[in-house]
Amino acid sequence: MAEIFKCDEMFDHSFFTRSSCAFGVFDGVHRGHQYLLSCAQETARKNGGASVALTFDIDPDEVFHPERLKKLMTNEERIKTLSESGVDAVVVLPFTQRFSASSPEEFLLNTFNGHAPSYLHVGYDFRFGARAKGTVKELANWARDAGTEVCAHDLKSADGAPITATRIRLLLGDNDIIEANKLLGRPYYLVGTVQQGRGEGQEFGFRTANLKVPSQLQALGAGVYGAYAHVDGMRYKAAVSVGVSPVFADKTDATCEAHLLDFEGDLYGKAIKVEFLHFLRPMIKFETIDELIATVNGNIAWVRGNM
Repeated sequence: MAEIFKCDEMFDHSFFTRSSCAFGVFDGVHRGHQYLLSCAQETARKNGGASVALTFDIDPDEVFHPERLKKLMTNEERIKTLSESGVDAVVVLPFTQRFSASSPEEFLLNTFNGHAPSYLHVGYDFRFGARAKGTVKELANWARDAGTEVCAHDLKSADGAPITATRIRLLLGDNDIIEANKLLGRPYYLVGTVQQGRGEGQEFGFRTANLKVPSQLQALGAGVYGAYAHVDGMRYKAAVSVGVSPVFADKTDATCEAHLLDFEGDLYGKAIKVEFLHFLRPMIKFETIDELIATVNGNIAWVRGNM
């Protein structure tokens, strides 16, 4: 795991000298991001410097568009995943109101403080500075004087469409978990602590682990999914309901309910990671409890036989 540095007043900016940086928000650390990170590692090997993932402590849209933001992972998970990506270091820029108001020139000065990296890898649509006025063109102009080689990459999938966090969020919202996972390069997942639920699941014959997911992390469209749940280092097949069921809309605010196949024991208070692999069906308002039970048992049987 790479060391994580906070780029504050105590940070020694000479760390950037001869480095190769991949710069971005990196929400989801998807396949496009992974390519940028691998490019930074490759030029670092060529240049003999450190490979660095350069990012922010929060997603800037948490400041500018909090009401509509849907994130693929928490900031803590994002930074941890970057540290496990193979780079030598992760440098985290505090995204303060003052920093966000910087002109593109001030942004670069505050970030590198006269110690420009040898290589800077970004997406071709990279933007920086107040109101995102800085583009790759301005970055290249700065780089010529700073002695930095800017490598702007066109991050596309096999179908020629761009790999972006926005595209992945749209796929997740449309329940297209298979395509979203292809672009992520891993299963999409949610992490949470199991809370006390309604208790009806046990009466119906299928206990569920209930997670209340913050609204900014509710990127996945409502429905029932085949998944894997990780608890205490063990992995279990799971049938997972995402969103509030119309049947229980007035009884719960849980937004993720997972039935773990063959799990024995108490889950309350435990941390659980749920990886989503298959979309099974949309939410349904059942006419009877018997219809609900039969449908859920069919979902569980599909998970058991197909995963």
